[in-house]
Amino acid sequence: MHVQNVQYKSSRSVGLARKHLQELRRRDFVDGSALIDGSWIATELKDPVLDPATGEEIAEVARCSSANMDMAITAAERAFPAWRDLLPLERGAILRTWARLMRDHSAELAVLVTSEQGKPLDEARFEIAYGAGFLDWFAAEGERAYGETLPSHKPGSLLQVRMQPIGIAAAITPWNFPVAMITRKAGAALAAGCPVIVKPAPETPLSALAVARLAEEAGIPRGVLQVLVGDPVALSEPLLRDPRVRTLSFTGSTQVGRLLLERSAETVKKVSLELGGHAPLIVFDDVDLHKAVAGAMAAKFATSGQDCLAANRIYVQKGIYGAFVEAFAAAIAQLKVGHGLEPTTNIGPMTKLSVANKCRAQIEDALTKGARLISSKEGPGLGQNFVAPALLCDVTDDMLIAREETFGPVAAVLPFDSEEEVLARANASEMGLAAYVYTDNLRRAIRLSEKIEYGMVGINTASFTGPPIPFGGWKQSGLGREGSRHGIQEYMELKYVCFGDLAA
Repeated sequence: MHVQNVQYKSSRSVGLARKHLQELRRRDFVDGSALIDGSWIATELKDPVLDPATGEEIAEVARCSSANMDMAITAAERAFPAWRDLLPLERGAILRTWARLMRDHSAELAVLVTSEQGKPLDEARFEIAYGAGFLDWFAAEGERAYGETLPSHKPGSLLQVRMQPIGIAAAITPWNFPVAMITRKAGAALAAGCPVIVKPAPETPLSALAVARLAEEAGIPRGVLQVLVGDPVALSEPLLRDPRVRTLSFTGSTQVGRLLLERSAETVKKVSLELGGHAPLIVFDDVDLHKAVAGAMAAKFATSGQDCLAANRIYVQKGIYGAFVEAFAAAIAQLKVGHGLEPTTNIGPMTKLSVANKCRAQIEDALTKGARLISSKEGPGLGQNFVAPALLCDVTDDMLIAREETFGPVAAVLPFDSEEEVLARANASEMGLAAYVYTDNLRRAIRLSEKIEYGMVGINTASFTGPPIPFGGWKQSGLGREGSRHGIQEYMELKYVCFGDLAA
């Protein structure tokens, strides 16, 4: 197998993000102040925001303290009754206005996302539209958070089940989708009638603060939505210990999720967790090769591989294994690596150096255990956060990349013989977020969709997310669901009411 030459772009991108940010119409989008109790707070201590492609400082943001978070919790408690008592239609109107403002400012928001996260600009634009869609969806779901009337088992009684807002919600959001993960959580909580405190990832605070400004302009009242930036441990501690915070939603690593779940137990919070993924993508030899390769490209390299849904283990049946590897390698060779703000970039930098180093460690481990690497060396002048799109073939189950989530543009291909074998191998993981199956055999597709132990399954498609679907995983990939009619239930409590003595 020959080594493919991945195309690299010029690395002369120092100052590119800063230039784009300086050209924003909305200068307040890079102000860096935190939103606490309806005021934009600039703290004495500040944290830098870095362009991951160059390491250049592009902005500064407030470094909020635990005392600031205590203020935010008190403000949310004060704001809760009035927000809860608004008609769902009124809350929905505000959410729809927020969504419209996001779309109106999508070009500027996308620049923020790419500048601090690194993903290609087209993907950032898609994220803004995707995120706005959750606000529209939950605006409607809030209007349809139906209860029940139960057939009574007691004479002369009327039995009701009501859905009511749980109270103050905390949302801890990740750096890979810094806008959409806020709107998917906050949209549901706000529609349910809950005030929300958002703690975004320290790597991507600008886009979080910008969408909060648009929420304020949409009419969300003081204290109902607050965004605090700063040290994750310092800001999470008050949220975890304070019993007034009734529910916590977190997207991030399984390791951190376990710690948050443990701490949340001290005040018996309701917890929803969207944690790590280790997605299998299974390709059977009855499927069209080009369709399977296109699916693998989409499932592996979106967001430069920094996606919990990314295909981490690509199992290919031996009948088409060689042809698949050749075609997959040729497709990977067309990817262009560079700064996300450059118009033809497909693969941007890793947002964090630790992610890039993990990719390199997995490649090294696989090579020492007999895998073959099909890619080129990284291009001249690219920074340390860049990882060359790489294809590892002849991967075995004992290699790190087959056992741990990669979170980068390194594709691992593993051969298999039978359906029973690959099902067992795909299920042999503590993770269970998403899985993909490519086959033209309908019976096989149905069997696999039933037996594979993952919360979301795509059959002959790599695209299945969106506001209507219940996003979430099995096993140690999380608890609860986001999006869909189930997503709003994470922010509501069931209340049973029995009216007795109704007999005339």
